[in-house]
Amino acid sequence: MGALCGSHPNTHTTVLLFDYAAGAATSLAVAILAGGRVFGALKKSLGAGEWVGRGLGVAVLLGVLAIALGWDTTALTRLSLAGTNRWEQSLLDRAAPGGAAAAQSSEVGGSLADEGPFPSLAGATSWLNSPPLTAESLRGKVVVLDFWTYSCINCLRSLPYVKGWYDKYKDHGLVVIGVHAPEFAFERNPDNVRRAVSDLGIGYPVALDNGFAIWKGFNNQFWPAHYFIDAAGRIRGHHFGEGDYAESEETIRRLLIAAGYTNLPAAGGQAAGAAGVEAASDIAQVQSPETYIGYRRAENFLSPGGFLEDQSHAYAVPAALDLNQWALDGTWRVDAEKAVLESASGRIVYGFSARDLHLVLGPGASGKTIRFRVRLDGAPPGANHGADTDADGVGEVNGQRLYQLIRQSGEIRPHVFSIEFLDDDVQAYAFTFG
Repeated sequence: MGALCGSHPNTHTTVLLFDYAAGAATSLAVAILAGGRVFGALKKSLGAGEWVGRGLGVAVLLGVLAIALGWDTTALTRLSLAGTNRWEQSLLDRAAPGGAAAAQSSEVGGSLADEGPFPSLAGATSWLNSPPLTAESLRGKVVVLDFWTYSCINCLRSLPYVKGWYDKYKDHGLVVIGVHAPEFAFERNPDNVRRAVSDLGIGYPVALDNGFAIWKGFNNQFWPAHYFIDAAGRIRGHHFGEGDYAESEETIRRLLIAAGYTNLPAAGGQAAGAAGVEAASDIAQVQSPETYIGYRRAENFLSPGGFLEDQSHAYAVPAALDLNQWALDGTWRVDAEKAVLESASGRIVYGFSARDLHLVLGPGASGKTIRFRVRLDGAPPGANHGADTDADGVGEVNGQRLYQLIRQSGEIRPHVFSIEFLDDDVQAYAFTFG
């Protein structure tokens, strides 16, 4: 799959999907007009109108039944969250710099496509694990650039592969550079990124791209995004989102061989033992989308009266929540990016269906540790607890990052999730699922 993190797929992707849908609708209209004429001829020649009419009537009744029972919502949710990822990835690759010929691992006459020169790295605001690097100083090496941000679940799930490529090929001509481009304000703090890099076991150079200068140089739009650069300083492929790791490694190996490096280790095996937030998603089971809590990008918010933007307000949870609806309880101040709890206690409640539930959280200005407890359908999660909670659902917010709160171990079905904060000043940013 090609899952993407953060605000992406963005407006650019939406336009592409709209264009695709418009084209499909136009083709369908032509087919209907032509089909109407054919059907009219069939009626005259075969007398089939009555039987076709009965068949259409049955189809309509089945459609009404599906809507009444909610089958349509479930089916569409599965299609939108799983099935569209593949053709969305295809559209994104076609729209990327270099057009269709520049798609990841695309080949022209048996050779990887040339997508242009290695853009400058001079815009990095600082570097971790390395002195500043330049495109010129990396000539003769094969380079993988990984655009990421540390609270992005899709970036975290791709990390075992990126770290694996580094460990396997760093002594065989490969340089891996993580370009950290922040999504949320707290990810601009170098100390936060430094802590995350250490906690995640990242040993390769990381460029902090707080001004998005490197991002713009690559005309990048997505987290995660991997760019593959040859020893001559030319971009020879890219991949957006999770997935296609074997193809990406094959690109790396081809570029290393072309640069004259030999005796390469065997391919594969990078993600063996990946656990916690780095474990692969069970995408076939995911029916819940990434959901932002700040009002700028929030959807399906169901607290009565909606948001009172940038003001302290007492919110309540409605009597029932349908799938993918959510609500706040307690006194919160909701701004464009996040919600900040201002009462002694407060809750967030979400109707979801997925194996994993994550929530990006952080302590507020006070910096104090914030206690919480998680419930699944009103009860402690037990064996379904995540890496940041125990079986009783107890945990604490001790830093600004993504927290894994639920990882189901049995049958995946819709649940009502709630997290109750026992202290004020928590900041909540976004739900993600896997």
